[in-house]
Amino acid sequence: MKMLSPRWLALGALALAMLTIGLDTTVLTVALPTMAVDLHANTAALQWFTAAYTLALAALMIPAGALGDRYGRKRFLLAALALFGVASAACALATTSAELIAARAVLGVGAAVMMPLSMSVLPSMFPDQADRQRALTIWVTSTAIGLPLGPIVGGWLLRNFWWGSVFLINVPLVIVGLIAVAALVPESRSAHAFRIDLVGVVLSVLGMTGLTYGFIRLGQGWGDGLGWTVVAAGVAVLAAFVVWQRRVANPLIDPALFRNRGFAWGTAHMIVINFAMFGLFFTVPQYFQAVLGVDSLGSGLRLLPLLGGLLVGTRAADTLLTRAGLRTVLPLGFAILAVGLGLGALTGVGTGYGYTALWITLIGAGMGLVMPAAMGMAMGELEAQRAGTGSALLQALRQAGGTIGVAVLGTVLATHYRSGLGAYDRAPISDGVNAGVAVAHKLHDPALLDQVRTAFVDSMDVMLWVCAGLCLLGVVLAAVFTRSPRSADPQPVDAGESVHVG
Repeated sequence: MKMLSPRWLALGALALAMLTIGLDTTVLTVALPTMAVDLHANTAALQWFTAAYTLALAALMIPAGALGDRYGRKRFLLAALALFGVASAACALATTSAELIAARAVLGVGAAVMMPLSMSVLPSMFPDQADRQRALTIWVTSTAIGLPLGPIVGGWLLRNFWWGSVFLINVPLVIVGLIAVAALVPESRSAHAFRIDLVGVVLSVLGMTGLTYGFIRLGQGWGDGLGWTVVAAGVAVLAAFVVWQRRVANPLIDPALFRNRGFAWGTAHMIVINFAMFGLFFTVPQYFQAVLGVDSLGSGLRLLPLLGGLLVGTRAADTLLTRAGLRTVLPLGFAILAVGLGLGALTGVGTGYGYTALWITLIGAGMGLVMPAAMGMAMGELEAQRAGTGSALLQALRQAGGTIGVAVLGTVLATHYRSGLGAYDRAPISDGVNAGVAVAHKLHDPALLDQVRTAFVDSMDVMLWVCAGLCLLGVVLAAVFTRSPRSADPQPVDAGESVHVG
């Protein structure tokens, strides 16, 4: 059977590897309260548990893509998988906050290589455009499925084991991925040897680190002077990086990609999706726990409708892209996202879970339509020989957009929450809904509890309206600027492009 051929089995191995990254992105959220107690971690340490991973991921994706193109994508992918597994074990066995922060940074290094290179091998594995789009759909779905599974898996592990188990679960998945990638994924690299642009590497690392760290700080408050200074420095360095790439003989990234409509709009659509995903994953678990009163596992289980919608959406995208094309699928997906987010923005304190299940299912379906279509739109413009650098640029821009989204939407949420507290606007109640609910329970104050929950739900609604508005903008942009791919013919691959192993 076609789907059991070596290349499709290899895709399954890549999908498994990406599932670990999706899981790791959200599984940490449910473990933070337990880790704060066991590791005696203060607020700053808890923030760095996430920030260390994010910074390494953002900083190193572009250089990783170039190294894979030059020296072999499979080789670096295997090394990254091994590093990810070792770092996961180190996270699980950490006994201090400093050890965990260091291990999380190494975990981010592994993920920074895995994400672009697992995508960049697809053009050489699937030269036919229809097969490549189907492979991209599977790749995207595996990453996206890990996001709602993270709280479910994490909640169950925390209920039955210690907090380190949320990291240790990566190890067996990585081992299976290592064996399968080694046996089934063909080695591929650029057909033309080129010198790595070391100046470009330094500029890209410094620029992406500065931009990401600056917005992480601004996410805690827009009055942070150091945050604005670091963002400005990061933007300046990235501007210098772009200028350098236009002048150097062997650029780290292809400057023409910035002018390519398919790549640019595909990337833009993925950034909008990241905003919608943040609106969901940052607020809905808090809503489940603080307003509906469920535990971390119950919160994760209540995200299952999102998973169902996502699977339906990706299956529908696989069919609709062939029959109707990008100009139909992208606006339709964004429209479903906007409707789902708009319905979510009508949630009240007394709203039942059935209503929430409806709108998160719609969000999942919209994500399932847009994500593979937008990714295929961008990847369709990449030549196989520079697929690593192109994939890395796409993922880096998507990561940067997501980080900015966290800062912007998080500020919207926090500002409206504090304004809704009225006379209760004081620490620790104003720190967040979980802290406010804890204080209300401790004081046995039902009026405070109602005020905290109402303030949070109102702020969640405002933030979801912002996300819905962005998706409506996505409908217009997708309808106006999307065009058909250049060709439906198989993309030729140079004879020296890839070498099958085993």
